[in-house]
Amino acid sequence: MRLTTFSDYTLRVLIYLGVHDRQQVTIEQIADAYGISRNHLMKVVQYLAQGRYIETTRGKGGGMRLGRAPEKINIGEVVRATEDNHKLVECFDREFSDCRIESACILRDMLGQALEAFFQALDHHTLADLLATKSKLASILVVADQRAKQA
Repeated sequence: MRLTTFSDYTLRVLIYLGVHDRQQVTIEQIADAYGISRNHLMKVVQYLAQGRYIETTRGKGGGMRLGRAPEKINIGEVVRATEDNHKLVECFDREFSDCRIESACILRDMLGQALEAFFQALDHHTLADLLATKSKLASILVVADQRAKQA
């Protein structure tokens, strides 16, 4: 299984905001720090604001910051919500499956168990866990911020 870019960027935004505590941060700062698309980030930020993971402020001096404590942001919940297709193989969708061996194959059950184990592992972690190396993350992101300003 591979996470979508949307999920990846969602987690990156949360990490960036967690590293910057309660500071107001802009989409541009995050985009520059990670070297990623501002357009993609706007969609991510909108999603996170709707889910109240973050708080946003418009206008001059505006930006965003975490809307919940890092301990209250469950990684499994975030990834489940941002991944819109949990169908690893065609037969996960019985209505549209054309798999010829489906009636005799046990792969669907194995993959289903693996997918559930994947999400259960993520359910045991919060954003606070991702921030365990906060000082190291901060130094990397600050360097990235400074490089972006110099460019």
